[in-house]
Amino acid sequence: MEASSLDVAARPLAPPLSADAPVAEELSHHPDHHPELRFAMWAAVSILCGLLSFLAWRLFFGEHGGSGTQIVKDTLASPVFWSAVAVGVLAQAIDGALGMAYGVTATTFLLSAGATPAAASASVHIAEVFTTGLSGISHVRLGNVNKGLFLRLLVPGSLGAILGAVLITQVDGKALKPFVSAYLVLMGLYILRKAWRHRVQQRQPPRHVAKLALLGGFVDAAGGGGWGPVVTSNLIGAGGDPRTTIGSVNFAEFFLTLSGATSFILLAGEPSTWTLVAGLVLGGLFAAPFAALLCKRLQARTLMTIVGCLVTAISAWNVYMALA
Repeated sequence: MEASSLDVAARPLAPPLSADAPVAEELSHHPDHHPELRFAMWAAVSILCGLLSFLAWRLFFGEHGGSGTQIVKDTLASPVFWSAVAVGVLAQAIDGALGMAYGVTATTFLLSAGATPAAASASVHIAEVFTTGLSGISHVRLGNVNKGLFLRLLVPGSLGAILGAVLITQVDGKALKPFVSAYLVLMGLYILRKAWRHRVQQRQPPRHVAKLALLGGFVDAAGGGGWGPVVTSNLIGAGGDPRTTIGSVNFAEFFLTLSGATSFILLAGEPSTWTLVAGLVLGGLFAAPFAALLCKRLQARTLMTIVGCLVTAISAWNVYMALA
């Protein structure tokens, strides 16, 4: 009887430990506990500051045949610029919260504005350097980035982006879109199934991350979008935690877009769509911090449902447009 009383008395101690588990998990991903994440975060900050300083110097002191102040005034008076700002807000709000669809949304807008596939992809990657940089930094600060997953995505994703940039400067990357989109329709349906069936709480570590990152970086650069849908969809569909998967994929995307944008400029020169790029950047920078906070607050099932619906709808539309 005495042993039984001790056992019953001990049982109420379990719930407080369970309640503290999410807090411990969140703290385990904070950059203060991971020097590698802290270094990557400050590297991203330094790169963004350097690029902004260079562009400001070039705008006001470079040789472009006009006054920097006048260029700014003309840009702010352009309806195309403000349309790009609106697209940038929408695209980054979706991408930062769900880890996908910035490239698809922005590339579609640029193609409709008359840009070639190569120029559209180059412009989107240049804009994404700034938007994914700020979004990724926000994810790191909020504890949304898994160090191990981020490091496994980093190098192969950047390599894939470089290879994709080489391909699209030689071959029309639109030819790849129908095949990638058809695959993503199935992935979107698979994620919806995973979201609404009973899931075992014990998650398995992601497998084949390097191959997935290589493919995602390649189709992202070659097709103007696809890093998030390919990588995030597969990782979440395989049972990955939506919050840290989205945060890790989003932060790794900064480094692969930097690699892709640099490759595009070296191989094909600078794009002629700087007004659109500026609008996409401004809108994306405004939306990035709020998108990371949205990712942190939403429940896992909600995130997976939104991701599944988004991937299925956008990919089905891309298939239809490619075959129409």
